[in-house]
Amino acid sequence: MNDWVGRSATEISAAVRAGEVTAVEVVREHLERIEALDGELGAFVRVRRERALAEAAEVAGGPLAGVPVAIKDNVPVAGEPMRVGSAATPDAPQEADHTVVARLRAAGAVVVGLSNLPEFGIYPFTDNVYGIARNPWDPARTAGGSSGGSAAAVASGMVPVAHGNDGAGSIRIPAANCGLFGIKPGLGLVPAELGTDAWDSMAENGPLATTVADAALMLSVMADRAELAEPDDPRGVRIALSVKPPAPGVRIRPDLKAAVRAAGKVFVGLGHQVVRDDPAYPLWAGTAVVSRWFALPRADAEPLFADPRLETRTRRHVRAGRVAAKVLPPRPDDRQRFREAVAPLFGRRDVLVMPTLAQRAPKARQWGSGSWLHSVGSAITYAPMTAAWNLAGYPAATVPMGVDDAGLPLSVQLVAAPGNEALLLGLAAQLEAVRPWRRFAPGYGIDDTAADRAAWAASGRRVPDGADGCGHDH
Repeated sequence: MNDWVGRSATEISAAVRAGEVTAVEVVREHLERIEALDGELGAFVRVRRERALAEAAEVAGGPLAGVPVAIKDNVPVAGEPMRVGSAATPDAPQEADHTVVARLRAAGAVVVGLSNLPEFGIYPFTDNVYGIARNPWDPARTAGGSSGGSAAAVASGMVPVAHGNDGAGSIRIPAANCGLFGIKPGLGLVPAELGTDAWDSMAENGPLATTVADAALMLSVMADRAELAEPDDPRGVRIALSVKPPAPGVRIRPDLKAAVRAAGKVFVGLGHQVVRDDPAYPLWAGTAVVSRWFALPRADAEPLFADPRLETRTRRHVRAGRVAAKVLPPRPDDRQRFREAVAPLFGRRDVLVMPTLAQRAPKARQWGSGSWLHSVGSAITYAPMTAAWNLAGYPAATVPMGVDDAGLPLSVQLVAAPGNEALLLGLAAQLEAVRPWRRFAPGYGIDDTAADRAAWAASGRRVPDGADGCGHDH
């Protein structure tokens, strides 16, 4: 039976530093968990079993001492191929770690594997030639994207924390789908160094975790900002609640709107100043975001356009990007224009609370082999709430807020002006304290009861192989 699977990153690192357990023991238990569960969930494209154990033996300490982490397979990990979700990319090992990976390792974290993502991270569902990342809350549904593999790994206890990145919602969307906390830092806090140009500086690296404390700890290491690990307990924050769609035609589920109102009631009870207040989304912003979504991935995918292994969906996306670049090219001043449009709200309020998603996660399937228009339509329908804040370069986070009538996670999105990551972490920790969430999907958690398992079975979703009622491997 495992003793360390299901423990938080902060617990694990403290125990390793205190000599209560070795990093090798912790990593071995999580590798066994991955072996038992990943065949069902498709979270990993590569597991580094022998290398991870060897690296664990060398851990000497640090704020993440002995903590197993998953790294999304679109940043370099020395000695491993970086496939970016594509069979068309080179399979040569990377020569050096990405800056973020190097910082995590220097802090004592152990990279146990590379997590799955859609080809070139384009879509908010994760599927490719390497498999489909499924949602542990309902394996018939997508874990989300593009950091879907990382979210599935954390929500099922395969790792306590995972690296992701977010160019249009790719941390916050899978976090919302899988009942996790995830934060996209603002522009420049964490080194991006993603692809050709980090989607014109819209994409940022950040953490996914089951607790705010774990995410804060991981973000502090990724940013090389130790103070972020223990954010202040905020008081008297001016909070705006908004369920206004960011663009015409967006329809938001009533229960996702209700989650925003529920978060507002919690904040009122905590003494914050909470009012209904909406950003003045400019009409051109939705078009600008979609144009960028079409045009910006071209820089990474187009050099491989002649390779027959490139997905049909990606080819069509590149072609659409060519048209978008001619008809409605991204304007260099779009970020500044959007910031000016939303500045009045952030002059009146410190934080915006709004939905993360508009609809439930779609079904898990091989979207890449199907209709490009179906992929585009599904993405825009269910996950249109996040990308505007990438355009702005503002920090934004997803916080779980209970479950819906189907037993799937609900969430809210917190947004703040640049430089306020600590404020978002502090508010999210307050929500967590008042409205604690399940750390793991039903059937995977260390706190599951017999009633939990019975409810899981009654839902038609089988108890996962390799996990007993306590969330431990057999």
